[in-house]
Amino acid sequence: MPIILRLDVMLARRKMRSNTLARLIGITEANLSLLKSGKVRGLRLSTLDAICRTLDCQPADLLEYVPEDGVEALRRAG
Repeated sequence: MPIILRLDVMLARRKMRSNTLARLIGITEANLSLLKSGKVRGLRLSTLDAICRTLDCQPADLLEYVPEDGVEALRRAG
């Protein structure tokens, strides 16, 4: 999928652990882990709102669009 979630980057910038964010926004650590790994097919706007509010960031700080050919190049590189 050409949308990449950069939640791990923002957590590192804010020096916050995943379990803390999960507790603060009211989702399970397992669901947050799925978000971080990009293994979800959708994201509720209310969840995105809670993440942005808690991490004091914008959706664009968390989401990145990479065209399909760019995604394949990233997978091969890393």
